Amino acid sequence: MPQAFADTNDTLTTSRYADCIRACNECADACDYCAASCLREAEPRYMVHCIAMDMDCAALCRVAASAMSRESAHAHEICALCARLCDSCANECARHDMPHCRACAAACRRCADMCRAMSH
Repeated sequence: MPQAFADTNDTLTTSRYADCIRACNECADACDYCAASCLREAEPRYMVHCIAMDMDCAALCRVAASAMSRESAHAHEICALCARLCDSCANECARHDMPHCRACAAACRRCADMCRAMSH
């Protein structure tokens, strides 16, 4: 019987980008959680820059993951930009003592490292 679907070895888990895609998705989730948590802080107005960075970073991480999933010709350039934005977001989140900001900073640093390595 002919095989109608792609070989099971030809999946995202075996993609050369799999680790970077995973790091981008984890970073996007951490940024979304951080932004939502910042909004629940007693004085969210002091977290405006962090929230904005989180939203930008999450959006770009998802674009980067999608580009790598499609093996886009522009994945390297998108990942280079993603690394820079993740660095900025990590620096902003690291300024705050809340656990969600610290966790987000760590996820952003991991993602930046993976994207920087992938973009070369």
